[in-house]
Amino acid sequence: MKVMINTEVTSEHLQRIQLVSDEIQIVQPQDNESRLKEVADTDAIFGGFSRSLFESSNQLKWVQVLGAGVDGLLFPEFVESDIILTSAKGFVGPHLADQTWALALGLLRGIGRAVRERTWENRMPIRLATWELEGCTLGIVGLGGTGVDVAKRAQGFDMRVIAIDPEDVDAPPFVHEVWKMDRFYDLLAESDIVSICAPLTRETHGMFNYEAFQRMKRHALLINVTRGKIVDGPGLLRALNEGLIGGAGLDVTPEEPLPQDSPLWDMPNVIVTPHVAGGSPIRLDRTVGLFCDNLERLLAGKPLLSVIDKRKGY
Repeated sequence: MKVMINTEVTSEHLQRIQLVSDEIQIVQPQDNESRLKEVADTDAIFGGFSRSLFESSNQLKWVQVLGAGVDGLLFPEFVESDIILTSAKGFVGPHLADQTWALALGLLRGIGRAVRERTWENRMPIRLATWELEGCTLGIVGLGGTGVDVAKRAQGFDMRVIAIDPEDVDAPPFVHEVWKMDRFYDLLAESDIVSICAPLTRETHGMFNYEAFQRMKRHALLINVTRGKIVDGPGLLRALNEGLIGGAGLDVTPEEPLPQDSPLWDMPNVIVTPHVAGGSPIRLDRTVGLFCDNLERLLAGKPLLSVIDKRKGY
C-alpha cells in the first residue's frame, strides 16, 4: 500500500507510521509537481488534499486530513466518489474547548477590555459588568467531540449544560439535556453562554443571524471557535450595537482575516483571536496516532475512526 504524507511531520512520526506494517510504502513529495505524479498510484493520503490531487489519482481509497472541519474539501466529484474521508473530529476538542473558556472568561471578567483600554479608570465599570458562572446555563450547538469537551469543563463552574445536535447522540452525565435542531431558539432563550461547536454545513451556514440574536438573553455571551460563517456578520454587529447580547468571543469570524477596520476589534464586549484555537503542542501527535490506528484498520478491513459523511459534511 502506498501512503502519501502531505504535511510536515518529524522523522519519529514517519517511523511510527512505517511501523504499522511492512506492506506500507511511504512517499513525502516536497512540491506540487511531485505530488501530482506520486498520487497517481497512491492508496492513502495523510494531510492536505485538493481537487488536483483527486483528479490525478487512480486508486485512492482514503484521505485523512489534519483538521476537524472539511467544508473546504467537499467538491461534488469527491463527495460522490467511494474514497473514504476521515478528519481529526473527536481529537481536537481539548484545545478548542480551552480556547472557548479563555474567550468566555476574558469577557466575563473584563480581561479583554482591561488589556485593550490600559487604564485604571475603567475599574468600576468592569466590576459592575462582571457576573459568576455558578448556576448559569451553557448552551452548546453541536455535541460532538469539541462540544463534549466544552461541556466537561463547565462542570468546574457548576453550570447547567444543554445542547442541540442533528444526530441522536448519547448525552454524557455532565450534559443535562440534548435536543434536536428544531429547539435551537429554546436553547438560545435559556443560555447565559452559547458555545458554537458545530461544523459548517448548508444547515449551519449563517444560522446565528439577527433573528437568532433576538432570542438570546441580553447579557448572554456568544463564543465561536469552529467556523466563522456559522455567524452572520451584519447580524452580529447589529445585535452588539443594539445590546441584544452581552458580548462575543470569536476565534473565527465571518470574514477571515477580519479586516482591520472591522468594528469588532474595538468593541469593549468583544474579544477576537486570529483563528488560533487549533493550536496545540500535541495536536500532531494525536492526529498521527489516529492515522496509524486507521491505517491498521484499513489493512485489516475494519471500519475507520472519525469518518466524515461527505454528503452531510461532518
